[in-house]
Amino acid sequence: MNIKSLDHFVLTVKDVEKTCTFYSSIMGMEIITFGDNRKALKFGNQKINLHLWGNEFEPKANKPTPGSADLCFICGTPIDQILKEIKDQKIIIEEGPNERTGALGKITSIYFRDPDLNLIEVSNYIKEK
Repeated sequence: MNIKSLDHFVLTVKDVEKTCTFYSSIMGMEIITFGDNRKALKFGNQKINLHLWGNEFEPKANKPTPGSADLCFICGTPIDQILKEIKDQKIIIEEGPNERTGALGKITSIYFRDPDLNLIEVSNYIKEK
């Protein structure tokens, strides 16, 4: 097997519309509708499919639970601008900016929570000098 990329993942949420509003207005993701009026959040070449808690689509995770995800997104917007935008939206920054290690090297990250209390990490890669 030779895995090349991540196509999509699923978040189980308490309120699909509230989640769509958060990820589209705060994080700039596109809301898309597919299948039988299902919702997803598109960004880059990936998407997040949304399952309403207690009404998940089959097959599903063994124990789908809102608030159990810890996600890191790489952003093209500079971290200082992201920090300002997040604070302007009255979203609490849990931590950061901090230096971490991403899949391709060092990143600068900030952490905050979505409506289901999933931990969201937004990061920029650090350019080596």
